[in-house]
Amino acid sequence: MIHSGTVDYRERHENFERWFQTPLGRALLADQRRFCDYELGGSSGARQLHLAVSHRLPLATGTDFVQKIVTTPRWSPQTPDGVVVCDADELPFPSDSMDLVILHHAADFSPYPHQVLREAARVLRGEGTMLLIGFNPVSLWGVRKLVSRQHLGPWGGRFLLRGRMEDWLHLLGFAVQGSVTRFLRLPIQRSGRRPFRKMDARLSGNRFLPVGAYYCILAKKRVYGRLPRKPVWRKSSVISLPGTGTVGASRGYQQEGMPLGIPKDQE
Repeated sequence: MIHSGTVDYRERHENFERWFQTPLGRALLADQRRFCDYELGGSSGARQLHLAVSHRLPLATGTDFVQKIVTTPRWSPQTPDGVVVCDADELPFPSDSMDLVILHHAADFSPYPHQVLREAARVLRGEGTMLLIGFNPVSLWGVRKLVSRQHLGPWGGRFLLRGRMEDWLHLLGFAVQGSVTRFLRLPIQRSGRRPFRKMDARLSGNRFLPVGAYYCILAKKRVYGRLPRKPVWRKSSVISLPGTGTVGASRGYQQEGMPLGIPKDQE
């Protein structure tokens, strides 16, 4: 539900999806696919979850998982069977059910970016892997967003600091295994030229130039040792606490798979 005076991230997300059909958008997506294939090409397991911009923009297609689940934030008559329609900040999946979670600009186009990470952490099993992709504000693309009067394409999303995202992941119990920025191309539409492609291939992913258009953070969910079943202290010395219960985060869904609009407070 969009409240008066707030940003309509759903509309901006739809425009961002269309932007990927431009030359610059196709080049960006191609670079992101190459990175995902390089980092996750040998991954395998039971379930892979891709929080996608659109089901038309797949990532990590070369992984070997028994089940590959793709989500999209909006339904359309062209949405194929098997694609889950839901918001990235409220996932309809059980906790500890995924081996790999890929967030493709999911936090950039959500009014609740921290909740997006919390939900991804909830559904990811212990020792599972998360790949987070987001736009880098410390780049020429970030400068373009600051000076742009329009909120079309990438410029309508959030550009969250990479260090801030890493801090959030640490608070959620993740160990960051890799963090780079990529795609050192000017944020202007132009046809791809061979000299520029060569320069981009040399500079993209360079750890000493953290000014790429987008960042990629690879993190693993840590599992802490559990307390023994029989504690060494006496039961009579333990202070009892009020009972607590888990809180479900998933919204309800209609029979046709359309998400119900339920308002919630801003973080």
